[in-house]
This record gives sequence, C-alpha cells and structure tokens, in this order.
Amino acid sequence: MNITLQVNGVPRAVDVDPRMSLLDLLRERLGLIGAKKGCDHGQCGACTVLIDGRRANSCLALAVAMEGSEITTVEGLARGDELHPLQAAFIEHDAFQCGYCTPGQLCSATGMLGEPGPSAVTEDILVDPDLTPAEIRERMSGNLCRCGAYVNIVSAIAGTVTGVAR
Repeated sequence: MNITLQVNGVPRAVDVDPRMSLLDLLRERLGLIGAKKGCDHGQCGACTVLIDGRRANSCLALAVAMEGSEITTVEGLARGDELHPLQAAFIEHDAFQCGYCTPGQLCSATGMLGEPGPSAVTEDILVDPDLTPAEIRERMSGNLCRCGAYVNIVSAIAGTVTGVAR
C-alpha cells in the first residue's frame, strides 16, 4: 500500500506492507534508527515517537494507519545544530547511561510537556498540576530505563519545565 506522511518535517511517500509497524518503517525503510525495538509489545517505551505531536509507541502503530500523519522521531527534535532543550538538559544532567532508552525518553518527555491535565498522582484532579518530580515520574512511567538513570531523567525534564506552556 502506498502512504504519504511527514517524517521530521519531510514529506515521504512509501510503499508499505499493511502488517508493517511504524517502528519497522522508520528503522528499516527510512534509516531512522533512533527509536529502538525494545520489547516489541508497547511495554518499555524505547520506540516512543510523536505522532501528530502526541507520544506513541511506534511498535504498536501500523505504518499504513499513519497516512497523512506528522511523525517526529528523536532525529527530528533538534533544529539543525541546535539541540532541543530536552536534549541539552539530558546532557547537562547526565540523564543517560547506555543510551538505549534515551530516544524514547526524549520523545516521551517532549510529548508529555504538552499534555495538560491531572495524572494518577495529582491530588486535585480539577486543576492542571505543576510538573513536580512526582508528576514527571508518573507521566514518564511508560518509559523504562534498564540502567536506572531515572533520577537524572526526572531532573533533566524538571530543568526544562520553567516557561513551558502546557
């Protein structure tokens, strides 16, 4: 099947097998290897990308269903040589060790910063809470880190929250 989508701001027309996942399209057909195949069941978050600005597990999304969508991978977060603020914060806070989960963590955090509303740890569900470390941990709980760099990941995200409109 022929589909057209935007990947990191570039229009792409590709022929895909209807069974192909978005992750496989990105890695195997488009050469964008930032998103990782971790569990291939949507449980680890290593494959997280942004689909129309919302974070999603690309291993669970069918490529054919992405017709007309805007896909942003970790490769598309930076603007030329200028790192995305979260990428710079991850470096500054040493928020990665082996780096395997880092692309998914970065895409998830980028999407999370634009998601208003309460989470499971919000005390007053009628207000849009501040992104405290507890809120960040809860909202990022779908992204696992095998190395255990969670403290630094939360610090990096918290360091970028000031001035972020949600």
